Amino acid sequence: MSVSPMAYEAQFFGFTPQTCMLRIYLAFQDYLLEMMAVVEGVVLKKLEASPGGRVSRLDVRKSTEKFLRFMKEHFDQLFGKMEEVLLQLVLSIPPHVLLPEDRVHRQYPYSREQFQALQDEASHLQQRCRAEVAAGQALRAELQEQKAVQAELERILQWFEGLENTCREHGTSNVRESFTFLTQNSKKLQDVLKEVKEKSKKIKRGDE
Repeated sequence: MSVSPMAYEAQFFGFTPQTCMLRIYLAFQDYLLEMMAVVEGVVLKKLEASPGGRVSRLDVRKSTEKFLRFMKEHFDQLFGKMEEVLLQLVLSIPPHVLLPEDRVHRQYPYSREQFQALQDEASHLQQRCRAEVAAGQALRAELQEQKAVQAELERILQWFEGLENTCREHGTSNVRESFTFLTQNSKKLQDVLKEVKEKSKKIKRGDE
């Protein structure tokens, strides 16, 4: 059997030509064995029909095996020639023939160096794409933080607006004046609280 890979033929046929030839060879072998078994059976029946014969069943088996070896040797020789012809003329693709799925290589030929350069460029673009994705994720995270800060600032502004409205209701229009007002009132409340605590202590001492 041929040992040439014939990979291009396998791409076209869907099987290797050597596999095809092996199956043909095994099919012929099986047919030869079956044929010899049939011939041997016919000879044995004829021997049973003529009891006075000098040929035994063992002689028939030896003759069958001898004839089978003879046929196999000649068959192998003939099959080798048939295999050579089929592999060269029937199951082979000429060097100048291109399969339809490979015609694009003829339209856009690339050397090994050019192909490697394309692979390097594709790898570089993949890295850039990953970097862009990572940068986009970082920007989205920063945007979420900015939204949270903006919400907090809006809450503070609303608080200041409420404070300013309260100050206006009490006759104070300026925020600074409002803080001064609140500070003074807070100080007065602290003085009153201190005075209440001192009076409470004096009352407790008087009770004692």
